[in-house]
Amino acid sequence: MKTSLLALSLSALVATAAMPALAQSDTIETERHDVQLHTITDGLENPWGMTFISNTEVLVTERPGHLRRVSLDGTVSEPLSGVPAVDARNQGGLLDVAVDPDFANNSYIYISYAEPNPDNDKENSTAVARAKLDGNALTDVEVIFQQYPKYESTGHFGSRLVFSPEGHLYITLGDRQTRKDASQELDTHIGKTVRIWPDGSVPEDNPFVNKDGALPEIWSYGNRNVQGAALHPETKELWASEHGPRGGDEINIIRAGNNYGWPDASYGINYDGSILTEHTHLEGAEQPHYYWVPSIATAGIMFYTGDKFPEWQGDLFVGALRDRHVARLDLEGERVMHEETLLKGDIEQRVRAITQGPDGYIYLLTDDPDGRLVQVKPAND
Repeated sequence: MKTSLLALSLSALVATAAMPALAQSDTIETERHDVQLHTITDGLENPWGMTFISNTEVLVTERPGHLRRVSLDGTVSEPLSGVPAVDARNQGGLLDVAVDPDFANNSYIYISYAEPNPDNDKENSTAVARAKLDGNALTDVEVIFQQYPKYESTGHFGSRLVFSPEGHLYITLGDRQTRKDASQELDTHIGKTVRIWPDGSVPEDNPFVNKDGALPEIWSYGNRNVQGAALHPETKELWASEHGPRGGDEINIIRAGNNYGWPDASYGINYDGSILTEHTHLEGAEQPHYYWVPSIATAGIMFYTGDKFPEWQGDLFVGALRDRHVARLDLEGERVMHEETLLKGDIEQRVRAITQGPDGYIYLLTDDPDGRLVQVKPAND
């Protein structure tokens, strides 16, 4: 029988002071595994992205512009110094974080964020910076990507960061909410996925490198607002979750040069109920690999490959903001065989990010002013 996650909170985060475990749920039944939820820490201010930097420590972004080190014993650092200025209005702020594939040797991390325009405080765009992690500081900070153009908007920034096996960096972007038609235009980064090298240079085999009028960083186009991305464990292709409007959230396999249809084709409608487009299919555009009507408000995604949940191996997990749950897509290869709704009524906050830890457990970030880092583990483990 499902039970609610116990809600205990601390009045404040104490820098570098170990905290006791805050909460552990009763056993929660799912179709294949009984699980428990363990809150590592709460009090995080709208956390958005996370990445493990060791077996026991996670870097966590907070949307207002803070980056923290969080240990699995509950220790939370003060905000790290050196983080670039962010535009934290509405959906903007500090977004995703990823570690370099050679992090153990070079200490590089990558952060995506809403970058303000110094010449116009109403304009911004998604940017990515690379920096070295040195204790509780970022050093050698270098901006390696800036979405073009900057625009007056506070919505639809994307953005997830994923490294390919070859070392390319994928950056998912949004349509800036009011510039949806630019998603079909190749002379902007709006509504695109881009692919660069870690120093910001452009791979020569990107699909639009030699196309007149096209920006060479573009990998795919016709995306609305991609806030989840992960590599398939077998094919190593990039899969992404994309917010639809009212209905039409999507899972897409992001391939070189493909058009994913937005806004000319969609399974959703406008928020006011009016028709957005007459088309769900469009010649030259890819169909969603999977979609939701009504929307679940997709966020971070993860393929499970660990040994703690053997019946979930190879499945895709999708964080859901609207109904505060996790969707499990039962996969056979690339085929979606079944969907299971997990943890609905147990998390009690929006699930923004999801990842597999080095220990094989699953970790969730909840997007809330009193957000949590939550560990999902087998019951009685």
